[in-house]
Amino acid sequence: MAGDLSRNTEQPGNFETMSIESSCRAFLHGCSVALAIQIVLPRPAVLALTVRLVSVFLVLIPISAAAQYPLRSLLEGGTAGNGEQAEDEIVTDRDSFTPSTSTVGRQRLMVESAYSMIDNRHVPETHSLPELVVRYGASDWLELRFGTNYEIGGTGNPVSANIPDNLDEEPGLEEESNVSYGLKIALLEQDDWIPEVAAMVQAFTPTAGEATATQMAVTYVSGWTFANGWTWDSALRYSTGSLEEDQFNVWSPSTVLKVPVGERWNAHIEYFGIFSDGRDRESAQYYVSPGVHYLITRDWELGVRLGAGLNDQSANFFTNVGGGYRF
Repeated sequence: MAGDLSRNTEQPGNFETMSIESSCRAFLHGCSVALAIQIVLPRPAVLALTVRLVSVFLVLIPISAAAQYPLRSLLEGGTAGNGEQAEDEIVTDRDSFTPSTSTVGRQRLMVESAYSMIDNRHVPETHSLPELVVRYGASDWLELRFGTNYEIGGTGNPVSANIPDNLDEEPGLEEESNVSYGLKIALLEQDDWIPEVAAMVQAFTPTAGEATATQMAVTYVSGWTFANGWTWDSALRYSTGSLEEDQFNVWSPSTVLKVPVGERWNAHIEYFGIFSDGRDRESAQYYVSPGVHYLITRDWELGVRLGAGLNDQSANFFTNVGGGYRF
């Protein structure tokens, strides 16, 4: 049953019951190893190794689990992702850098919006709003997405996985806006050690500013909800990027642990990185980000998250305040 990782250990090939303590140890160990690797290795090796490790975690674990347990997928007629979301509480994508593994639900409409302030280290601060995303459930497993945003400041917004575009520490303001459109697909529902899995495909088209090229982004996210209500999600995002004549790739691995606090509060701690690949001057940003959100009703959420940069190319810190409402 989804949310319960306990298995009968008498059956051959089954995993033993996963306790709260072992869950915490596994999460902290993974974060510490990833951080140690990024501190010790040179930056190009960090990018390659981090992407490979996260890819292995996100892809091979579901495959190996599927080899031992029956796989319920869309192709086999299962109700993936968010089959019970309509009767459950709202789960937004803006609550953390790592998106949720659920879709909005059949014929449900969700509106999310937020404001971000980024305190950059060497250039003026960046302001980003309204970070609007409208999500409509075409079915239980498919949602359509449309959004828009405006940014002004000294460099790109890491909250939306933008890399810094001003590495020369030149003062000045950049102003841009865009529209986004795409879809989110629920691929698997949680079944014991098989995680809940979703994928997003989005495009971002500039509507103002110096940029004119449409960029693409693909995100793979998977995670588990444990019997105690804790949720552990991890994602890998790939997107295209360009600065003038420079065309490159952007990789953004992330992982978040969410813990319910009472009936209406939820707290989380998250790590994410943003790495360029193939850029004339490579960049890498590392962040740790705690946050909380509060449920006013089951369909209305407000949240705040903070973030601290862990290296020189990262911003000093960022704040993000926003919410979501489900119709």
